[in-house]
Amino acid sequence: MTLKRETAEAIGLKCLAWLISEEDLLPVFLGSTGASEADLRAGATEPAFLGSVLDFLLMDDAWVLRFCEAADLAPEMPMQARQALPGGHNVHWT
Repeated sequence: MTLKRETAEAIGLKCLAWLISEEDLLPVFLGSTGASEADLRAGATEPAFLGSVLDFLLMDDAWVLRFCEAADLAPEMPMQARQALPGGHNVHWT
């Protein structure tokens, strides 16, 4: 299933808001990406940045499940949203 870009951006924004509320996970995101708090505010309107937030989330299944439970989303939605944002296309290795 392919999501509309607007829907994908909304999921990315929800993920960013959730990430900001996660006191244990936010420093990991900031440290691994080099992003600052100002970058979070500026990136909230940029689809590519929201894609990077989803990339981070998708690194750990437990994070995906925590986010989806908090956002009342099906567990496959973050991946579908990521695919609809810049740089999220499926890679075919063959």
